Amino acid sequence: MSIDFFIVMKSELSLILLIFLLLFLKVWDGLKSNKTLLNGINILLLINFIIGFFDSPASTLFNGMFNHNSILNTEKLLLNFGTLIISLQAYDWVKNHKHLLEFYILMLSTLLGMFFMISAGNFLMFYLGLELATIPLAAIVNFDLDKRKSSEAAMKMILLSAFSSGIMLFGISMIYGTTGTLNFSELPSLLTGGHLQILALIFTFTGLAFKLSVVPFHLWTADVYEGAPVPITSYLSVISKAAVVFVFISVLNPLFVNIANLWYNLLFLVIILTITVGNLFAIRQTNIKRFLAFSSIAQVGYILLGLSSGNQMGSTSAVYFLIVYLFSNLGIFGVVALISAQTGKEDISNYRSFYKNNPTLSWVLAIALFSLAGIPPTAGFFGKMFLVTAGASHGNYILVSLAVLNMVISLYYYLMIVKAIFVDANDEPLSKLIISWPMKLSFIICIIGIVATGFYSDLYEFINQLFKI
Repeated sequence: MSIDFFIVMKSELSLILLIFLLLFLKVWDGLKSNKTLLNGINILLLINFIIGFFDSPASTLFNGMFNHNSILNTEKLLLNFGTLIISLQAYDWVKNHKHLLEFYILMLSTLLGMFFMISAGNFLMFYLGLELATIPLAAIVNFDLDKRKSSEAAMKMILLSAFSSGIMLFGISMIYGTTGTLNFSELPSLLTGGHLQILALIFTFTGLAFKLSVVPFHLWTADVYEGAPVPITSYLSVISKAAVVFVFISVLNPLFVNIANLWYNLLFLVIILTITVGNLFAIRQTNIKRFLAFSSIAQVGYILLGLSSGNQMGSTSAVYFLIVYLFSNLGIFGVVALISAQTGKEDISNYRSFYKNNPTLSWVLAIALFSLAGIPPTAGFFGKMFLVTAGASHGNYILVSLAVLNMVISLYYYLMIVKAIFVDANDEPLSKLIISWPMKLSFIICIIGIVATGFYSDLYEFINQLFKI
């Protein structure tokens, strides 16, 4: 077997080895200390992340079913990095859990599915990767077996996932029926806009829109976010959504290039609904995880706004914003996870006067919220600016104007949380929380990322250059 195989598939093979190692540890059951296991797993995840920096030239495997290039490698690096941060933030929750190894086996299995989905050069490989990413994710949502909400969330997710996958598979079958191939390299010239192909586009988009929580396929999101453990919620919000956005960039935009007008009209309607519904419903939430669910829905709308341009600027802006979104969202979820693990409280009202006993955590939360709101000089401001600029390049200023108006609404509900932390009175504020070293490290990474990503202007140009290669 050629050495190129191991180099091209290094990210996938590294994850597979890590999963088998964890399975061996589970069967052996020789290590009884969860802290020792957690430290070892975090070191292995760091090694797995570092391996991704050893890139190789663009190539294909399995007769074009698996693709590799610099931008795909960068996307996998981001997913690995986000998973490492989530692992650090899960420390306080999972260290006392008896199913620690199962948690990581399921999480890494779904990450492996996302890698295959991103690198797919054929709809068959893409669908297999999608299912590998979805099924373990539904299982991990129900990780708190003693909580009814967790079981309910997992049930909703697996049923709706099955429906959305069935719809998308029907769309893929129509594509095959009208073109005679499933290879991405052959499809663009064959997808000319016939009636069945238009229906196939709608069905395929519907399946991915569910995974991305796009309105009107978003109804599961808040319930699943609320029912799942906080580290799983952050994984759903950041890693899962980022993987699907990468699929939009590498699969849908290039495939349907010959029916770009129909593709744009479909996105136009979806973007308006997603941003508006996400923002309006976020204002009404009292649970912090449901609040972040609708916040993430609105953020997805802005990402689609950038992608709607259908050009390199849109793809670059989307990847740049996902880096910003990763740091910002994980910064918030880290604080939420810490509070949930040590107090069990998840209502927004519990955050009143949080600054009194936890000033450091309050500032972490505030800076991350400022970034999501797009307040300068945080990186979120530059991320949204690039997305809006990319959306405007298509010339539809009505869409851009509606998106900018929605930013004003989002500013209100993000600052509402900041107001609760620093201004609102509370007779019994949350006591001082104990911050473990992995959690401290994750917060340092997130804050540095939020600030540095905005000021390091070469990052945008670096991503832009990757799309030119």
